[in-house]
Amino acid sequence: MKIFFKLTVIFVLAATSVLAQNPEPKIDSLLNNLFKDKNGPGGVFMIAKGGVPIYRKAFGKANLELAFDMTPENVFQLGSLTKQFTAVAILLLEAQGKLNTADPIAEYIPDYPFGDEITIHHLLTHTSGIADFTKMKSLPEIAQQDLTPKQVVDFFKNEPRAFKPGEKFEYNNAGYVILGYVIELVSGLSYENFITKNIFEKAGMISSRYASDIAIIKHRAYGYQKKEIGYQNKKNISFNIPFSAGSLMSTVDDMLKWQNVLNQNLILNVAVLNKAFKKYKLINGDNIDYGYGWHLKEINGIAVREHGGSIFGFKTMSVYFPKEDILAIGLSNCDCNSPTQVTRDIAFLVLGARRINKK
Repeated sequence: MKIFFKLTVIFVLAATSVLAQNPEPKIDSLLNNLFKDKNGPGGVFMIAKGGVPIYRKAFGKANLELAFDMTPENVFQLGSLTKQFTAVAILLLEAQGKLNTADPIAEYIPDYPFGDEITIHHLLTHTSGIADFTKMKSLPEIAQQDLTPKQVVDFFKNEPRAFKPGEKFEYNNAGYVILGYVIELVSGLSYENFITKNIFEKAGMISSRYASDIAIIKHRAYGYQKKEIGYQNKKNISFNIPFSAGSLMSTVDDMLKWQNVLNQNLILNVAVLNKAFKKYKLINGDNIDYGYGWHLKEINGIAVREHGGSIFGFKTMSVYFPKEDILAIGLSNCDCNSPTQVTRDIAFLVLGARRINKK
């Protein structure tokens, strides 16, 4: 009996070691478990090491009506992953001397309440204290209206503020809408055109764009929601509402290009870009785990930059280990299949395998 037990332990340890060295079967198992309904909405996942994909697979359907299988080339709405592009756009304008993150927003929007106290930095770090318009009960009244950025800002600017700037961290979509408006005011371009010209084109992100339900978008993944009666097409909204807080579209391949150009300092020099990856402090001296457009965490002593996204019909997640240069991206076309935790899990599986293989 003791001999059998010892053999079993040896077998389990050996199997665990092999799994750690080749995590693909475990990754497949985790993702197949998430996307159990092979005829339902799905997702695309990529893991890259050193800027090169080492795992890239699609699951489920990109279009339920036509029963089209998902492919790694499918284009998804990113939701709040948009915020990192908005943050870098602000830093680009700062590098060009057109604004400063320490500027009060009153310099750009003179009639904004307490605008002389709220800085661009506060908006970037979610420490402004302004009301988040996505929580307003009256939001449905404008959700399908193609408002201008000014009209969207006017919609929420007179709401009572939650706290004084710099007192607290409270995740806030309204702040990033204001940032998009500032980008337009300073650059003289629409937010869409500024991002396309200064980021997508420079990075070679040929499948990325501002979202549209009208345009013909090659390889579009259609968004779905799951109700008690089954899957439904996502609710329609005007993308002018989430705007620079959540209205971009992309693919896993383009998101890897984005990470690579950031690493290679092709859009911003390292000194300016590092402002996005710095942990900032509140007035009381407490650190916040957010830079400019990225959550900045330490998990088991490992530095992690991550962000998720959620918009009707889509959920997204990006996890990056800067020291190890490991990126994991998960994009899903149903709000019923959140990729948040599984993207973290598969990133750490690869990280563990890399460390074992180096020994």
